[in-house]
Amino acid sequence: MAESYQEGSGAGGADFDLSQFYQIFFEEAGENLDQMEQMLLDLDLSAANDEELNGIFRCAHSIKGGAATFGFSDVAELTHQMESLLDRLRRHELQPIPPMVDVLLESADASRSLLARHQAGGQGEAVSTTSLVKRISELAAGVVPDGAPAAAPAPAPAPVAAAPAPATKAHVPGQLRKLQIHIGPLEKTEQADTIKELFRDIPGLGSISDLPSVQAGVRVFAVETTSSTDDLLDLFAFHVSKEQVRFSDGDEEPAAVAEVDPDHAVHEIEPPSGGADVSYGFFSDAPGAPSAVPAAGVAAKPSASKAVAAAEPKAAAQAQMESTTIRVAVNKVDQLINLVGELVITQAMLAQNSRGLDAGAYQQLLAGLADLDRNTRDLQESVMSIRMIPMSIVFSRFPRMLRDLANKLGKKVELVTLGEATELDKGLVEKITDPLTHLVRNSCDHGIEMPAERLAKGKPELGTITLSASHQGGSIVIEVRDDGRGLSREKILRKAQERGLDVSDQMSDADVWQLIFAPGFSTADEVTDVSGRGVGMDVVKRNIAALNGSVEVDSAEGYGMKVSVRLPLTLAIMDGMSVGVGEEVYILPLSSVVESFQVNSDDVSTVAQGSQLVKVRDEYMPVIALEKIFQVPRFDLNKSSNIMVVVEADGSRVALLVDELLGQHQVVVKNLETNYRKVPNVSGATILGDGTVALILDTGGLVRRARH
Repeated sequence: MAESYQEGSGAGGADFDLSQFYQIFFEEAGENLDQMEQMLLDLDLSAANDEELNGIFRCAHSIKGGAATFGFSDVAELTHQMESLLDRLRRHELQPIPPMVDVLLESADASRSLLARHQAGGQGEAVSTTSLVKRISELAAGVVPDGAPAAAPAPAPAPVAAAPAPATKAHVPGQLRKLQIHIGPLEKTEQADTIKELFRDIPGLGSISDLPSVQAGVRVFAVETTSSTDDLLDLFAFHVSKEQVRFSDGDEEPAAVAEVDPDHAVHEIEPPSGGADVSYGFFSDAPGAPSAVPAAGVAAKPSASKAVAAAEPKAAAQAQMESTTIRVAVNKVDQLINLVGELVITQAMLAQNSRGLDAGAYQQLLAGLADLDRNTRDLQESVMSIRMIPMSIVFSRFPRMLRDLANKLGKKVELVTLGEATELDKGLVEKITDPLTHLVRNSCDHGIEMPAERLAKGKPELGTITLSASHQGGSIVIEVRDDGRGLSREKILRKAQERGLDVSDQMSDADVWQLIFAPGFSTADEVTDVSGRGVGMDVVKRNIAALNGSVEVDSAEGYGMKVSVRLPLTLAIMDGMSVGVGEEVYILPLSSVVESFQVNSDDVSTVAQGSQLVKVRDEYMPVIALEKIFQVPRFDLNKSSNIMVVVEADGSRVALLVDELLGQHQVVVKNLETNYRKVPNVSGATILGDGTVALILDTGGLVRRARH
């Protein structure tokens, strides 16, 4: 890991260790890189507006400032070069072209790799950024790569005269200099005391003393330091806003502060020494810095005022978002969920033990238990929602990946996402990303045709891949659809026969489509770095099966293909219906239960191989007797199963034969695999109010059992 930020060894103070801020920096840098990547992908090169370019610039600048502060010089150097190119773009000195977006995206990837290496303590080989820096420098200088449209300088907006502002002298690295630092306006001037503490806690940073200020809410300090202005600014940014900091030379009179309008103070940069900028500093009109003061008699352009007005709501929304979110470690959330689970079990125990009490004699106690039940349910729903994150987190990874893949293959592809607000547990989101990546790559490589081929078939040149997510019962269904060539039944069967698989021409389409999930199976004619090895769809099948999910394929040759991934909502606490079979109690997920009814033995028909069917409103359903499935011993021979509970999963319904319905309540799901082993037709276990253990049935597994 990089060394703590300190200049010199210092003689008497304790070292100020910045490593406590590393994790915050890595998380914020990751968010900035994600935001930059998304904004670059959404950038309209033909009509890029200032707000978009300034937003991308701000992301690069934030990463650079933090990297320089913590001593990650490789990241700071690369992002500084990105900043130089982005600065020329937002000044309208260059017109954005595709190679610029490409090199900025590649630089973001390289920055991510470098940051990951620093986060791991410097393990592994550092990514070389030499070629990236060279390409960025050439593009910033106006050199256009072969085959790319010329990046003609954009017409610059009319210059606006600015009032002179005090500037600092050129800084020679390592040389002691005297500065005046004006901080404000502040609501409470005591906020600036933290700046003095920095000089006290960081050895070698320099000395600081108070100067009188004639302006309310502004603190003035005299500083002697060898640090550059930008290093100081990046350090101060942890305590006060950069817009509230202004530097001037130490020989300036303190009273001069009153003559400067604080709303129009400008952060000055130091001119480069020796023709090279070694400080990775701010640009003179960096985003976030207040605008320059218009000179008397010179009116600002109306379009500029409109742009500022349009940006204000966005800035307000951003400020509000930052102030209403906090970062919490996942293990703390899991611990909270476990504690709420124990509370639910305790509440269920109290509710069960209170059933025999006289309502008249214990009215107040029973009312309190009813309130406890309601509050426990509300608490459980609130806590469970903390771990749920929207599918947009997963979907946001694919525009960049699809863009790069389509460019490599020479195809034109559009990605459409639906149901981004659908929420899924964080653990499932992390595990579903890899299978979805394979499916999207498969659609682009195998499904979408080349532009000329699509035009010849009467299709639009631009192919479409659609990602959608939705809740269906107790499951979440994620679909990947494309309007490409679809699956070829003949080609799949031919490839299967070549590999010696047991196939026949009489197989149904659904069975033929399942062949693409066989290990090593591929219909690609040649192996490339994208496909052809037959591992992609195999990985999808295995990963989804590990999550107790299922994969279904539907295709029409020449029109496209749809892959549906169905995953159970694996919640730690859920609503369940308890049913009795003999002396045993089983829990059915309430989200899977459709209805229940009493049945006579005459209503059940026996068909081939002893299978049973029941007719419900002109629809025949398979009957599953839980007594036989789980081999429940029957001690009371006079008691029989005459109640059926209809459950639905994977789009099919079955009727479960049970003895009695015991009730509906919340249950805490305990994982059987972790504590015992995987049990067929059982998804977990729970502890009932009386302390006994009940098995939670896997309705999806029961439906598949009846189907096959």
